Amino acid sequence: MSIVVFEPDSTEDVDFKDRMRHPAAADPAGGMWLSDTEPSFIDADALRKGRLAKLRGWMREAGYGGVVLFDPYNQRYATGSRNMFGYFLRNSTRYFFIPTVGPIVLFEYPQSYHVSMVLDTIDEARPSKLVWSSVSGRDDETAGPFADEIAELLKKHGGGSMKLGLDRCSHLQALALEKRGCEVRDCQGEILAVRAVKTPEEVKCLQVSMAGAEAAVYAVREAIKPGVSENDLFAIMYGEVIRQGGEFIETRLLTSGQRTNPWFNEASGRKIRPGELLALDTDTIGCYGYYSDFSRTFRCGPGKPTDYQKSLYRMAHDQVQHNISIVKPGMAFREIAEKAWKIPDRFVDQRYTSVMHGVGMHGETPFIAHAMDYATYGRDGHIVPGMVVSVESYIGEKGGREGVKLEDEILITDTGTELLSRFPYEDEFLEKQL
Repeated sequence: MSIVVFEPDSTEDVDFKDRMRHPAAADPAGGMWLSDTEPSFIDADALRKGRLAKLRGWMREAGYGGVVLFDPYNQRYATGSRNMFGYFLRNSTRYFFIPTVGPIVLFEYPQSYHVSMVLDTIDEARPSKLVWSSVSGRDDETAGPFADEIAELLKKHGGGSMKLGLDRCSHLQALALEKRGCEVRDCQGEILAVRAVKTPEEVKCLQVSMAGAEAAVYAVREAIKPGVSENDLFAIMYGEVIRQGGEFIETRLLTSGQRTNPWFNEASGRKIRPGELLALDTDTIGCYGYYSDFSRTFRCGPGKPTDYQKSLYRMAHDQVQHNISIVKPGMAFREIAEKAWKIPDRFVDQRYTSVMHGVGMHGETPFIAHAMDYATYGRDGHIVPGMVVSVESYIGEKGGREGVKLEDEILITDTGTELLSRFPYEDEFLEKQL
């Protein structure tokens, strides 16, 4: 009996004859996806093709012959493909070549080609030239072969253009590409601008993702009691996210008591005591890789909130509601900043970093800064239909005992806005005093 051994950088062991299509590909209603657990009312085929068409439309308009995508979020946007997502967030060893017109080539991690070749958005898989190069200290050796292959593809499929977009890579790879005649451009910002306006299928994904995140927050709310730790509650939230079909949570923003002030502390082993506030931010990657981003603040019983807790909560609530109310399609980012809720002076130092920010596959563009920060963080632009943004508030004074974090996610429509996050606010904080 003979044993055939294949090299790690070979695709000879991959059967591309039938494109390794998933059986669901034959279903015109449900489209095709990598599992049968996704919502059937989302047309995965239309989702992928709609995003790719938008990306290629921008490439044509900007004169690109092709782009090379290292960022797993951009890879997923362009093709629907994901593979060891967290690993490739830190390791740029998996990449795509996408020409404006022509075959899309995946340069994949060894022995995992089959994971993505079920997708009709990918025409070919080749071994990555960059696998383990950083770990083994061979970046200088691999940059040349990497650039040779990409430059050859660009010459063949770039339609005469040698303009090549890179969303991220090391300087060694960029320099090697330039030596081979490529006109290299950093295209990350341009791609994020393309992604800012969502297709109808993307909006459906965001709605499903939000439903899962809301279920996770409800599970946390039900589990709050004296003696439970922040980590206990974060584990409950994470577990419910996974159970609802989500993938991971980008942050650990769940804190209690004095750890709610200032914001951006992370979940710890601290145990919650009666009467304390518990604040969280979802930051969840859910259905089809779409982000859910809303925040709520609760109180650990028994008893009722103090007047100070109520005042913090009401201000945060007023800030979110006011800033949602002023948003109109076509409105300039700067106008939103100027008309935003005025933060009382004693809370300005610890204000949240933005008035609102874009949502898609993660926290995205646009980033709308506070008027006082506009010279530093602001940029020009307009809110347009199809954008999704999260409207932020953190109210906590410097040196204060606690703080309140609230946030809602909205879709910009042709006529106004639509609320995507429907988790209710806490009546006990908003009830009027007698």
